[in-house]
Amino acid sequence: MPLQQGSARMRQRTVLLVGIVVLLAALVLAVVLASLLTHGRHEVSPEMLKWKDRGTTKNLQEVILGRCYNYITAQHPELGDKDCLKIWESLKDAFIYKNPCNITPEDYQPLMELASHPIPCNKSLFWSKTNDLVHRYTKSNQNFLTLEDTLLGYMADRISWCGDPSAPGINYESCPKRSECESNPGSVFWKMASKMFAEAACGVVQVMLNGSVEAGAFRSSSIFGSIEIFNLDPDKVTEVHIWLMQNIGGPQSETCSGHSIQRLISILEERNFKIICEDNYRPVQLLQCVHNPDHTDCRLCTNST
Repeated sequence: MPLQQGSARMRQRTVLLVGIVVLLAALVLAVVLASLLTHGRHEVSPEMLKWKDRGTTKNLQEVILGRCYNYITAQHPELGDKDCLKIWESLKDAFIYKNPCNITPEDYQPLMELASHPIPCNKSLFWSKTNDLVHRYTKSNQNFLTLEDTLLGYMADRISWCGDPSAPGINYESCPKRSECESNPGSVFWKMASKMFAEAACGVVQVMLNGSVEAGAFRSSSIFGSIEIFNLDPDKVTEVHIWLMQNIGGPQSETCSGHSIQRLISILEERNFKIICEDNYRPVQLLQCVHNPDHTDCRLCTNST
């Protein structure tokens, strides 16, 4: 009997061990199946949902490559030696899998070097609070270039991007605004591109400002006021022409004798630039009149105010 009892106990232990092994195998299989079912799905970390600005532009790679190839083949074939694939890779490497509030100028340095190109003298046109008008003007007059008309600006205009330390490394849900953190991918990019654009300017440069802004046409906090005017080279730039444009029909919040414009003129004079300021530069005003042909401001005999 003792021998039989021992054998029974051994069988019970064997059955128990087999049961445990089967249970563990089932758990492992469940984990593997869950992993396979979720493979390829974007993991969304809590950080990826907290920002207040729009997320990375969908199909960002295709957008950047398409714009790059269009620029160097259709618009500026003289830049045909630019490598759009390398340009895209350098942009991606600047932000992917990185904290979107911890981007540095060094992250973008390879991109700036790959995409930069000479800017002809007398063609640089800066702007602040005149986005739509200034770009309608450069499209109709090829004698001037804004930052957005260069390769760097053309590729990045009106799109957004930012990374996240979690997979897939790009945040398509939201990106930080400048008010949330200064060192975000968009702010650092545009500051660097603006600095480089200003440094390249030579001859006569132009700036188009908005004389209908109640707070003043010139703002020290703007990209133009904080970066571009301080990176113009007095040894290369001969004059700065200010075009102060009011909306057709007003309001006429400021003219060339206004407070903020005089502050701008003072800054430029301190840096030894010659300055000309013109209210409602007529060629640009005529472009405004395309949409308001019957307004009294658009009569041919009307003098600029």
